Amino acid sequence: MDKLIHLILLSGLVCIPGSLAENLVIRGTVTQSSTYSDWIAQHAIDGVRYGPDEYASPFCSATTSQSNQWWRLDLLDTYNISTVIITAHDKYLAHTSGAEIRIGHSLENNGNNNPICAVTPDPLPGNTVTYSCGAMEGRYVNVIMSGRTSYLTLCEVEVYETANVAYKGTATQSSTSSTWTAQHAIDGVRHGPDPDILTYCSATASQSNPWWRLDLQDIHDISTVIITARSDCCADQTNAAEIHIGNSLENNGNNNPICAVTSGLLTGNTISYSCHGMVGQYVNVIMSGQRNNLVLCEVEVYGTVFHKRKSFLRLKFSSSVDVAAERDKILQQSALASHISDFNLSWTQLPEKEEEQMEDGGRFLC
Repeated sequence: MDKLIHLILLSGLVCIPGSLAENLVIRGTVTQSSTYSDWIAQHAIDGVRYGPDEYASPFCSATTSQSNQWWRLDLLDTYNISTVIITAHDKYLAHTSGAEIRIGHSLENNGNNNPICAVTPDPLPGNTVTYSCGAMEGRYVNVIMSGRTSYLTLCEVEVYETANVAYKGTATQSSTSSTWTAQHAIDGVRHGPDPDILTYCSATASQSNPWWRLDLQDIHDISTVIITARSDCCADQTNAAEIHIGNSLENNGNNNPICAVTSGLLTGNTISYSCHGMVGQYVNVIMSGQRNNLVLCEVEVYGTVFHKRKSFLRLKFSSSVDVAAERDKILQQSALASHISDFNLSWTQLPEKEEEQMEDGGRFLC
């Protein structure tokens, strides 16, 4: 007979994703290719997604209907932009659908030649849509109806960055070549000046399966890892390395899930790898199955910390198994497993079912 079991999670640390940081638009200035009536560019960064009456007093920006209409935000400084949130007008969704979001440093073609973060869906799935840009670097954020004749209407544009959290961590590696310590890969210097280029990089000795590990000191929701190769030669010492992210130190952290495998790195190159919100405290780079030096001139990690809080949870389920023996499996199969760490478990078993006579002759189970 199945037994009704109460499994109680005691003093568990439940990880809650960190909220977005400051909306960067409050620091910036805006312009657009043209202006419809009094729907000025500034309305798209006024902090109001929906006004009480957009017709009487516009809370959205809007251009006239022409070819390649655009809106541009100047952040007045360079940021690593992770997220752009756009709110459309509920009656004019088509005026925001199919627009390109571009981020970069150039004002060539009014900033519309900068790299693309995303293209808004056509049709839009809702009024407010969030777009992930990894950690695109730039001063200008453009929204453009490229190749189309249309109005461009934006009720609100929000821009957020993620910090390089690698600075807060500590690094170690499987071995060290000369003075090229693990910490050099998180010193904030992608390329040091000649002739001491490599004193700004980390490097292991030539060995089988060389690895480097970053301890972020806390659990993070990681969006992007950026890796820079040495600038004098030997890109093979950085290419074909696996990037692992997770919370386990089993096998020095190299058994955690893989975000990406480095590829395409040429001498002195910097390449960004998207990890799609992988969660972990440890970021490992390992040349699995190879014998080589592992050289990293800089490793940047962008994401937000998970906030922790103590919580007491009670799970109720039917089971015929020995709960004490199966507790780890039970937790792993629970939807809560990916958000719980440092947990203590206890369990109680309710009394066996007993039949009791009721006054009317019926029966009930206790």
